Amino acid sequence: MLSVEELNEKLLDLAFSEDIGEGDHTTLCCIPVDAMGESLLLIKQEGIFAGVEIAKQVLHRFDSELKVEVFIQDGTPVKPGDIVLSVKGREQSLLQTERLLLNILQRMSGIATMTHKYQQALIDAGTKTRVLDTRKTTPGMRMLEKEAVRIGGGMNHRIGLFDMILLKDNHIDFCGGVHNAISRAKQYCKDSDKDLKIECEVRDFKELDEALAEGCDRIMFDNFTPEDTKKAIELVGGRCETESSGGITFDNMIPYAKAGVDFISFGALTHSVKCLDMSLKAAGSDKLTIK
Repeated sequence: MLSVEELNEKLLDLAFSEDIGEGDHTTLCCIPVDAMGESLLLIKQEGIFAGVEIAKQVLHRFDSELKVEVFIQDGTPVKPGDIVLSVKGREQSLLQTERLLLNILQRMSGIATMTHKYQQALIDAGTKTRVLDTRKTTPGMRMLEKEAVRIGGGMNHRIGLFDMILLKDNHIDFCGGVHNAISRAKQYCKDSDKDLKIECEVRDFKELDEALAEGCDRIMFDNFTPEDTKKAIELVGGRCETESSGGITFDNMIPYAKAGVDFISFGALTHSVKCLDMSLKAAGSDKLTIK
């Protein structure tokens, strides 16, 4: 399996290829090859910044001589007018990395901002429930998007299909029920000598009873009401972790958390996020002031 760094490098190679192609003719036609300059990353909207390390990777992968100075670290609240970092070097390099850098940082910061909003609301409500992400991520950007969730104060569910067993509705239906699904998962781990956590989704109390009888590490309550969630957690009685999912939004999540569930998973953190507004401006530009 490729490391996070190797996966990000492959993503950057593809991203530069699709954006620059045979060459950035706009930059090449008007910027001398030896012209040197500085760009500043300007925040234009309140939120949580995320992406310092990948920003360095983007810049240095394209031009190892670019010099980056960071003023604001990941997880820091930002406001319009804040300068996150500066980049000094060849103006051609600054221009050719601009869009990819912004695309990644805006998305990561948007995810971190949304995650922080959700998790802080659960804390303010006096609950211990943690926010989880899902696999509903942008193809190729999963590692970055899940890192943004962590920066925003949330927790990652599984990274992919390889690091945890999650028995969902289709698995259960194909297996002929919860009992069969969990027992096969346990046998698979034993036969393949794999130490994987097993989570099982349940859609009603009958399936919950089966999951509790068979035993697993976590039970996911799918589309339960807050009232049924409270009842389900009482039935679980601390025998395993609990998670709520399905139809839960920022506006209705508090009753689920107050029911005592350990985790609430939100696909919206990555599939419906709004990017945080920011721009990369030439140092000295009169556009650096936010009005």
